[in-house]
Amino acid sequence: MKKIFLTLACVALLATSQTPAVAQDTRSPGLLEKIFRGGKPPVATNRHYRSNASPIPRQTVRYNGKYPPNTIIVNTAERRLYYTLGNGRALKYAVGVGKDGFTWAGSNKISRKAEWPGWTPPPRMIAREKAKGRILPAYMPGGPENPLGARALYIGSTLYRIHGTNQPWTIGHAMSSGCIRMANDDVEHLYERVKVGTRVIVVHS
Repeated sequence: MKKIFLTLACVALLATSQTPAVAQDTRSPGLLEKIFRGGKPPVATNRHYRSNASPIPRQTVRYNGKYPPNTIIVNTAERRLYYTLGNGRALKYAVGVGKDGFTWAGSNKISRKAEWPGWTPPPRMIAREKAKGRILPAYMPGGPENPLGARALYIGSTLYRIHGTNQPWTIGHAMSSGCIRMANDDVEHLYERVKVGTRVIVVHS
């Protein structure tokens, strides 16, 4: 049941709507490679496969871009999220992103924050999965078994979120329906730093 909830969580967010209109980012491919510098890539170890940790540890990297502190930049092609700190630095997190056909790019803001968010699959999704022999709950309260994980950062008025997951080994893969997925440890770390109104830039370079 955990696997079912995980793979369907973000699909639920899009089942009753179309991709929201966002401002397209026009920066050239490879630009983020010049903006962020972080030394050697982190190496996954067995200790990162406990229930809350990411298999790819977060890093503090150099940042020389135009965005001010307290900006979130997501590179869906790289499958990384950056949070600018100021003083030429940024936090770098590994994330899960939308699968083929569900990627998007643009600029928005964090509109709401939630701890241990609940999940309500739309009726059409419940019916569709029931036809496949999968029974989804009408509502799933927040908690360790919830596919949205420990924290959620809502992006504008869209149905997209930056949220946690209870299966961190999926981090670094493209398998959602547009949501940005983080390990619980990482989303809690980011959540404490981000405020409502924080700008979110999503690019696909």
